[in-house]
Amino acid sequence: MIPRLKQKYINEVIPKMKDTLGMTNRLRMPRLVKIVVNMGIAASKQDAISKLMGDLTKITGQKPVSNKARKSISNFKVREGMIVGAKVTLRGDRMYEFLDRLLSVALPRIRDFRGVSPTAFDGRGSYTLGVKEQTVFPEIDPNTVTVTQGMDITIVTTARNNDEAREMLKLLGMPFSGK
Repeated sequence: MIPRLKQKYINEVIPKMKDTLGMTNRLRMPRLVKIVVNMGIAASKQDAISKLMGDLTKITGQKPVSNKARKSISNFKVREGMIVGAKVTLRGDRMYEFLDRLLSVALPRIRDFRGVSPTAFDGRGSYTLGVKEQTVFPEIDPNTVTVTQGMDITIVTTARNNDEAREMLKLLGMPFSGK
């Protein structure tokens, strides 16, 4: 079964991008490559690592990889080898399913949500947004959460510039604010 957002990309987004971007070659069209979900874990939350990794697994449907500190930094209370983060790289159908849930369910659940920043592109067509807590995702029960943790979500595309990526994400349903 093809994910709903992937069908939308094939049936609606590509024909609209042909008109708006003036591209005739279908292979030249910007498309999604991967989505990286990164969660930093502070030194004060070391006892909740397994719970946070479990939450990230529920959200993405894939087991996260732990990131360890390369060297000790006493000011941050970090020791070498201590787990300081977790990340998941999503590709293929899982990527489309996650983005669909992010756009249709998670972002609208954010309190006082007025859209995401239209300027958070890196110059090469990748877009990064931050979520302040994991409870906006429907997979996480807010009553069982002991530690709230934010995460960065990076959407990597094949777009050659920010305008192409912004147009593709807008057609996919990304709710950009009116800035």
